[in-house]
Amino acid sequence: MTDRPLGPDGADLRPLARLAALGLRLPHTPAPVTPDVPALRVGTRVVTSGHLPLIDGSLPATGRVGDGITVPEAATLARVAAVNALAAVHGQVPLDDVVRVVRVVGYVASADGCTQQPAVVDGASHLLLHVFGERGRHVRSAVGVAWLPLGSPVAVELEVEVGPDTPALAHPPAGGASGASSTEGEAP
Repeated sequence: MTDRPLGPDGADLRPLARLAALGLRLPHTPAPVTPDVPALRVGTRVVTSGHLPLIDGSLPATGRVGDGITVPEAATLARVAAVNALAAVHGQVPLDDVVRVVRVVGYVASADGCTQQPAVVDGASHLLLHVFGERGRHVRSAVGVAWLPLGSPVAVELEVEVGPDTPALAHPPAGGASGASSTEGEAP
């Protein structure tokens, strides 16, 4: 008998296992260089700062959607930023103890006239639904901005709920280098 939740097809339903099934692993959350923190637990909620789509400490692309960055490229980057935000959550509480993804805020660096911010942030939303199933269904804002730090095309913030008895982690769990990475060593 197993204590892992399994789907009807026998697939492991734990979020970390679902990430692994996508070929993704959580990176180390880099130490902040500003006065803020990557994530903060307040009661049964964990709220993250805005996370960029860093892979091994670097942005794979810079620019604005509609001016050098396509909507599909930006949606892929939103997915990477969401993985990085999940790593920050996992630095506060075990990711498998997340009860629900409550809110996602996606910021999209947008050229004048760009109105595709929701399609970009869909990259993060679809990842969260895959990783958490129905517990990943959330409220969301997709906000167009002129520019983001380091010229990033996108940034993602998360708010999740955990059970009242979920222990806080004393130290972030082991993972990869700064920024999202896949188990194959390629960008997710």
